Amino acid sequence: MTTLLVIAKEPRPGKVKTRLTPPFSPEQAAALAEAALADTLDAVAAAPAGRRVLVLDGDPGPWLPPGFDVVPQRPGGLDERLADAFAHCSGPALLIGMDTPQVTPALLTVDFAECDAYFGPAEDGGFWALGLADPDPALLRGVPMSTPETGAVQRQRLLAAGLRVCDLTRLRDVDTAADATAVAALVPHGRFAAQLARCTTHSGTGRR
Repeated sequence: MTTLLVIAKEPRPGKVKTRLTPPFSPEQAAALAEAALADTLDAVAAAPAGRRVLVLDGDPGPWLPPGFDVVPQRPGGLDERLADAFAHCSGPALLIGMDTPQVTPALLTVDFAECDAYFGPAEDGGFWALGLADPDPALLRGVPMSTPETGAVQRQRLLAAGLRVCDLTRLRDVDTAADATAVAALVPHGRFAAQLARCTTHSGTGRR
C-alpha cells in the first residue's frame, strides 16, 4: 500500500507561520500551525496507508497521533528535504505538507494503477501534494521552491520523465491571515478554525 508522508516543522513561536505575524503574535501563529498540523495528521491517520511517516524539523509533541513513524528532515533547501523524504520509501508514496488543514482522507486515497504520479496544485502556484509510484528523489532536486512557478516546474519535471500524471484537487495553503480565514471557512468544525477564532478574538482582528 501507499506510504503517506507529512513534511512539517515543530510548531514553535518564531519558527513557523512567520507570514502570519502581523496581525498575529508569534505565539498565536505557532498555535495556528499546531492546529493545522493536528488536523492534517488526523486526515492522514484516517486515510488508507501501508505506512504513515512524519518528516519533522524539530521534536514531536502531544499533537502527534499514534501510528506514525517520525524521521528527521535533512538539512538543505526544501527541494532537497522533499527529495530525501521520498528517498526513504521503497514503494508508492504520497507526500503532503502541514499547510492545508482542509485536506480530507478522501483526497489522500490514491490508486497508482493508472498513474505514475499524483500532483496536487496549490492556489499560490506551488503544490500541496506529490505522489510517486516509484519514488525518485531526482524528480525534485533542483526544482525552485516557494515561487509562483514552483508547481508548474515540478509538474513539467514529472511529464518530462515520461510519467503519467493525475491531478488532485487544487487547494489553498495557509500562508497569510487572508488564507487562514478562507481555509477555516472550509472546515469550520476543525481544530484550525477553532484556533483561528480564539486568535482573532484575542488579537482584535475580528470584524467590528
